[in-house]
Order: sequence, then structure tokens, then C-alpha cells
Amino acid sequence: MSGITGWVDFERDLHRDGATVRAMTATLAGRGPDAEELWLSSRAILGHRRLAVVDREGGRQPKVAEEDGKLLAVVVFNGEIYNADELRGQLVSHGHRFRTRSDTEVVLRAYLQWGAEAPRRFNGMFAFGIWDVRKEELLLARDHIGAKPLIYYPTPTGVLFGSEPKAILAHPSVPAVVDFDGLREVLSQSGTPGEVAFRGMKEVRAGHLVRIRRQGLTVEKFWGLEAYEHTDDLKTTIGTVRELLEESAALHLMADVPICSLISGGLDSSGLTALVAKVLKARGAGPVRTFTVDYRGLAENFQPDEVRTTLDAPYVADLVQHLGAEHTNVMVSTEDLLDPVMRAATIRARDVPSPLGDMQTGLYLLYREAAIHSRVALTGQLADSLFGGLKWLQDPQFANADTFPWVALAQKRACADGIGNGLLHPALRARLDIPGYCTERFHQALTEVPTIAGEDKLNRRMREMTYMQLTRYPETLIKNDERLSGQVGLEARFPYCDPRLLQYAFNTPWDMQIFDGREKSVLRAAVADLLPKSVVERKKSPFPVSVDPTYAKVLRSELTELLDDPGAPAAALIDREGARAVLDDPESLANGWRSRANVEMLVQVNTWLRDYGIRLDI
Repeated sequence: MSGITGWVDFERDLHRDGATVRAMTATLAGRGPDAEELWLSSRAILGHRRLAVVDREGGRQPKVAEEDGKLLAVVVFNGEIYNADELRGQLVSHGHRFRTRSDTEVVLRAYLQWGAEAPRRFNGMFAFGIWDVRKEELLLARDHIGAKPLIYYPTPTGVLFGSEPKAILAHPSVPAVVDFDGLREVLSQSGTPGEVAFRGMKEVRAGHLVRIRRQGLTVEKFWGLEAYEHTDDLKTTIGTVRELLEESAALHLMADVPICSLISGGLDSSGLTALVAKVLKARGAGPVRTFTVDYRGLAENFQPDEVRTTLDAPYVADLVQHLGAEHTNVMVSTEDLLDPVMRAATIRARDVPSPLGDMQTGLYLLYREAAIHSRVALTGQLADSLFGGLKWLQDPQFANADTFPWVALAQKRACADGIGNGLLHPALRARLDIPGYCTERFHQALTEVPTIAGEDKLNRRMREMTYMQLTRYPETLIKNDERLSGQVGLEARFPYCDPRLLQYAFNTPWDMQIFDGREKSVLRAAVADLLPKSVVERKKSPFPVSVDPTYAKVLRSELTELLDDPGAPAAALIDREGARAVLDDPESLANGWRSRANVEMLVQVNTWLRDYGIRLDI
């Protein structure tokens, strides 16, 4: 985990602008608490904040490459290259010499050997910027699934870049402006690749690289999902998934610091953790260190509903006992969830508001506690997307909707304009037309889906849905986890995002994915022998939320204060009639997550506009 940033200008002499890039770099301190360094030249300044995970002494950045005393290139790198040892061997055979064990040096030497083709050879999660001194060219690249973020902001004479928007906003020439399309992207949950809420910013797309030269900027794709006929039978498919998962779990244990696993008692995190425990045991290490989050009072007041059918705690206990894990249960109180510092920190981490409120704060607090004991946390994210586990795939009305299935689900359960948007002024909602925006982005995504000639209608549709879940959903799901963990100096890793596993699962036919009539049939079969029966048989349940009525009371108070403040940044955006209706119903926030999401989003939008000094140009 690191924070990277930089400024390239082909006309301005940047030698005196180190303080500006240092300020940009400082915004990323949470991502890199161990070191801060700059590299300066007349045309480029690169900044780096480091969380030391591999080669604590030799991995300092920015890292330079020289030959015969002549500077060749400089890199700032965020992430991990899991096949670094293999690549190092290949590069040595080409005559390269290494001074460290760091994968950062492998990235730099790979660029010198293979140029822009180098990212194709990487297996890992990464975002990097390489300034080629010889060519006066900047290369920005982002990993296959987009696990690591990388934002850029073209200027008339160059470019600014950073791991997060806040780094670019720290530059004095970049105003915090959110225009019409930027606000639509924030409110829609569309996860459009490349789009950023703030005007002028773009994000390097997953599996893409961006070249910035004096002549201009070009974007190139180096990896993407491919469609091919799946010829393995069911037994072979299950065995291959198990093999790929075992290899990925082992690779993701690469570190010189303590690693933990985040568990929920569900199949995804439990299967991964069991595989990690198996690898550690084979190495004579362990036990596996695990963390989970729980809310005070949740067990006593829990009522199953259509969204959450079971508590996590009993299944977590079964898994911990089964694996002999060293476990920490992070118990979160309502006071923790309502702490304004914690709530503001989640917005600061993400750079945009969210309707998920206490879910975000609970996750942030889980990461913060895990970071006290570990530097790296493994998560089960994306398994649902890979193996048909998401609820909307099981219901044809969502799977066959003319929009993203998670948007269709939110529109049915929360608000026609999507989750969290129900308290925006009706005229504003009509102008934004979030449903139309989602449909437009959905059809745009459909044009990208690789297909197989002759594929039947069901398998084609499920391939389309899986593609959406692997190219759009990570831009909200994985990005969320990566940013929240990054704010507290914890590197979140996603073993289910191994590119070989992504390709294999993407091409596994739908009838195999649900061969026993349940979601995630292949994954369940692949890890069942490692897990307690209760976990294997458990139905999916989302991340927990607080059921303490005190939380709802505070939300009511915050909404009241917002309505009574004519100078509030979000004042002009509010549906006052709808907000009063929420306040007039004493049960609306206590028992209705739909209303709660609407209030959470409105309050967060107000905080976001205020704290970032945002000018809305809508």
C-alpha cells in the first residue's frame, strides 16, 4: 500500500515547485505512514507515501534506474506484484542487475526491458507512474481489475496524477468543481470506468495505461476479459477453481509484515481464510489471524428480514473454532458509529459521499482495528461477482432489467432514482434523470462484452451480467474497501481478483455455476472440505448494520438541523416536503433502511460540499 502522486509539465521549470507536490503527497499520508519522499527535475516531480510491506529497507521510493551514471527512468508504485520473483529471474537473464528485493524495482526494470508491454506480464494489484527521462514521457498504468486507484488531470502543458482525487485537489490550480455528469456519477452507483466526480479528472481504467508526451495523451488497453468455450466437465471445473484459489491465496501471503484475514462467516471470506490457514500450516506458520465486526446490541435486537436473514456471529465462531484461528471480534458501539470524526473520515477516505452510512463507518472501524495488529488484510471481495452469488442474478426481473442489476434492485427496494436519492428535490431528480443515466451507461457497457458465437440466450445474458459485475461493480465495491483501508494504513488484498481465476470463472457456464440449484455452487464445492457444515450451508447475508434506535434518533436530529439551516451547502438540493414526511413518521428511520439511506446520503452530501469547498455547476 502506498500513495503516489506527481506533476509533469513540458513548458514550466518545476524545480521550484517541490512544495506543491509535497502538499499533494501529504494528503495521502494515511496510505503511507512509514515514509514520504519526492523526486524532482525540471519536467517532472514524483511524490510517494509508503506503507512498508515488502523489503522494508530496499523498497524506498521514488526509485530510479541508472546506467553508466546516466539516469534512465523513475517510478512511483502502489501495490504488489505477486510474480515478482519469476519476473526478476527473467530480467536477470536479460542482463539486468538488482540492488533490492522490492517488487518496485522489478516494475522499473520490466519497463526498461519491455516498455509499455510490461504490465501484461504482471500478476498483482498495481498502479504506477514511470517518468522516462530519455523520452520525456510519463506512463501511468492500473491493474487488471482496478484494485488500485490512479487518477489523472490533464493540463494545457502536462498532467497531474495521484492515487486519490484529494491529492490533485491539493494543487492550487485545480478547483473542486462537480458538474452535472459528475453528480450523476456519484448518485447513480453506475461505477463507470474512467469517470471521476470532480471536473477535469479521469481515472486510468482497469487493464489500461495512459501515455503522456509533449505531443499529447493516449490511452491503451493491455488486458481485458476474453470469451472462450468452456470445455472442462464439472469435476474438472471444481478442481481447477480450487487449484487457482490455492495458488492465489499463497501468492497473496507475500509480505514481510503481519497479515490477517477479514471474515464474516460467509462462504467467500471463510473459504479464502481456510485456504490461507492451509498454506500457513504447510509452511509451518500460523495460526491464521482473523478479524470481524459486530455491533453492540445487534444479537439481542436482531430481526431477520428480506435482506439480512442471519447474524454473522454464530458462523464466525464456528469457522474460528474449526480453523483454530487467532481471532479478534471488533465490537462497535452506537457512539462509535455516531462519532463525527469517524463519519467524516469515511467521506475523506472515499472523496465522495455514500448512502451506506453506518455500514461504511463500521467497515472503517474494522480496518482501523485490524491495522493495529497487521499491515495487510485479505478479503473475500468479488467472489460473489465471479461465482453468481449476488442476489439480483437469482431474480429474472433484475437479471433481465434494462439497466445494471444492482441499480434495478435499488430502484425497486429504495427509490426509483436509486438508493439514497429519495430526499433530493423532485425538480433536481427530474433534471438529473439518474435512471436514464444508468440505462445509458448500461448500454454502453453492453457493447464491450466479449461473446461466443452460438451461445444460448441464458448463458449470453449471464455472461453480460458477470461482465458488468467484473468491470463496473468493482468501481464501487473494491474501490470502497481499498480507500477505507488505505485511510488507516492497511493494505487490503483481493485474492479472488487473480487474473487467471477471473478469466476461468467468467467463462464457466451458468448451469455449472448453479449446478446444485444454489448460488456459488462451484465455489462451495471447491472449498467445502475445508469448512464447517454450518458455513457451507449458510445463505448469503450482507454486511451488518446497527439496530440501535439511538442511531435513528441522531439521524432525525441531523436532518432537522439541515432543514433549519438556510446556509447549509445542500440546502438548495433538498426535497423539504419529503424530508418533513420522514420526520413526521416516528418509525421511518427506526425500521426503514430505505429512509435511512436517503437521510444518510443527504447528510453526507452536505458534509462533502462543505468540507471539500465544492462548487456545484449543475
